[in-house]
Amino acid sequence: MSVTAKLAELGIELPSVVPPVAAYIPANVHGDLVYTSGQLPMVSGALPATGKVGDGHGLVPASDAKGYARQSALNAIAAAAAVVGGVDRLTGVVKVTGFVASVPEFTGQPGVINGASELLAEVFGEAGRHARSAVGVPVLPLDSPVEVEVIFSHA
Repeated sequence: MSVTAKLAELGIELPSVVPPVAAYIPANVHGDLVYTSGQLPMVSGALPATGKVGDGHGLVPASDAKGYARQSALNAIAAAAAVVGGVDRLTGVVKVTGFVASVPEFTGQPGVINGASELLAEVFGEAGRHARSAVGVPVLPLDSPVEVEVIFSHA
């Protein structure tokens, strides 16, 4: 099944490529790999939430952050597809690096980044299985709770 067909089956509409917020490009091709820049969970040009992930008043709940990681992965698919001539040219996922802006006592970064990993597996099937890092950091651009970068393979 094509990636386009799988996205349709899942009821997912690929977002527009998020414009860079600094001096970089959203994705770059090198050989048969596509490297995305870190993707924030932008929706219609805005972050759905800001702040640190953790438990407690004023913090972003881990379950919400997992959804933001999913959105970041969708944005990564869009960025990669744009530089290779369409989403169906993406053949798989090689590596995911996820960053979670979190309070020091939060240790659930892997669960948050599962939002990205699970989405990529849904869309790409077996070819969506990937190596991964999930890292806690003190702050991310624009005070985003998550940022995800992906290395895709392409035809």
